[in-house]
Amino acid sequence: MGGKGEVIVALDTDSSDEALSLVERLMPDIVMYKVGMQLFYSCGPAVIHNIAALGARVFLDLKLHDIPATVGRAIATLVMRGVDILDVHAAGGSDMMKEALAGVSAASRASGVQPPRVIAVTVLTSIDRDTYTREIAPGCDIGDAVVRMARIARECGLAGVVTSAFEVAGIRKACGEDFVTVVPGVRPAWAADAYDQRRYMTPRQAVLAGADYLVVGRPITRAESPRNAALAVLDEVKEARHDAGHGC
Repeated sequence: MGGKGEVIVALDTDSSDEALSLVERLMPDIVMYKVGMQLFYSCGPAVIHNIAALGARVFLDLKLHDIPATVGRAIATLVMRGVDILDVHAAGGSDMMKEALAGVSAASRASGVQPPRVIAVTVLTSIDRDTYTREIAPGCDIGDAVVRMARIARECGLAGVVTSAFEVAGIRKACGEDFVTVVPGVRPAWAADAYDQRRYMTPRQAVLAGADYLVVGRPITRAESPRNAALAVLDEVKEARHDAGHGC
């Protein structure tokens, strides 16, 4: 699809066979897939190579968060063909984010692989406003905190952030149109359950909010027909893009 509202399917499984079967069934309508901790820790880098061999691209979502030197070395090992996006936690601070970017740049030059985009995770979409204010940052507004993290990530040279759709407009205003927003917590109205998401929107709402990428997992992967579910999401996104003036 490309452009605003590109759909990324989350392969939240520990089975390489199941993940690759999903990719085969959803290609070429869906071309980017999220590989998170569950799949990567179970199957290792081989699953990335196998997904890439099918012509797909990968958002490797490991949310690295440690001291700068450790993150810089660790993220360098994740630079491989097929990985389009890597993420770190913005809460690790500016030194850590800069070290991550340096690690990716050095590894890309050494391997001859196109450098993946490095983005920063802001506040998880499983955390609502009350939880954030009560447990994480008393007295702080979650929306203001997300925009502040996004601004720092941009100053560090990162390509974008992972954020809920609720903060996209503020991030766009603070960081510009070229700063990428990857939005998890996307749940179609027909999905039976929001699972553990707290700050979520429908695909249409997320596109109209200005999200660049929509991450959709269980409403597609656990559907009776993942392909039909994916096509339904894509139709909703296409209609929203048209209404928003982004074209098809």
